[in-house]
Amino acid sequence: MRYSLLIFLVLIGFNSFVWYHVLSGEQNTLDIYFLDVGQGDSELIILPGNIKILIDGGPDKGVLFELAEIIPKTDRYIDLVVMTHAQTDHFGGLLDVVERYKIGAFVTSGREGKSEVWDEFLNLLKEKKVPVVLVGAGDLISYRNSSVAVLSPDKESLISEEINESSVILGLNSEGIVALFTGDMGFETENRLVEKYDMDTDVLKVPHHGSKFSTGLNFLAEATPKISVIEVGKNRFGHPTEAALSRLRSIGSSIYRTDRNGTVRVTVKGGVLGVIVENK
Repeated sequence: MRYSLLIFLVLIGFNSFVWYHVLSGEQNTLDIYFLDVGQGDSELIILPGNIKILIDGGPDKGVLFELAEIIPKTDRYIDLVVMTHAQTDHFGGLLDVVERYKIGAFVTSGREGKSEVWDEFLNLLKEKKVPVVLVGAGDLISYRNSSVAVLSPDKESLISEEINESSVILGLNSEGIVALFTGDMGFETENRLVEKYDMDTDVLKVPHHGSKFSTGLNFLAEATPKISVIEVGKNRFGHPTEAALSRLRSIGSSIYRTDRNGTVRVTVKGGVLGVIVENK
């Protein structure tokens, strides 16, 4: 039932822009933007057909400036907004996104936050009448030849004391490549995913801003990403750590960082990967 509801809600969003696509011509490439939102996470996926999926929104309204550089001013619609977990550096900017854009559906694991900002966000979703869809491991979002698999959280990780381990983990399969979006997962979730799935990955959103407690060798040995992107800004945690960076180097992955490269755009057409950076 949850899966059927998800597809139904997604299609509502898709159908609302049928005439827009007919008039303007459809995008036929896959674009993945790792947005420069400071010390936080936000990724925008634009599927062939111009379907937009925003994962997280960073800590503040800075995400709006990044989106304005990508989405035309006349387009105020985002098909899906996914929140990996309810920490402010991942959902804080979503308040401004929901105020500015019409959202087809808000996707979450259902695990709630514990702050006034979180309560404000929930009230805003209700006020804007944004449909809320709960997902967990095993769910799938499909559009044409693209699919987004929900790999985590399962029931066990959803009740973990560590909220990072209950992050919504997504695997995108589109245009012949696989991209993995990892929230703030740590070794515990990484090892569980390796046991359950084929983790072979072309593009990796490095977990937890390059924390020393994530991106383990066991996980990387299975994932072997060609491209790894760390979303990070000025911080007091030492992110990205040398431990995480050295592990990524050891498998020969090309490493990009939003604090040095700005917004990182990965383009895919016919299975061929390209990377565009602005460099600061």
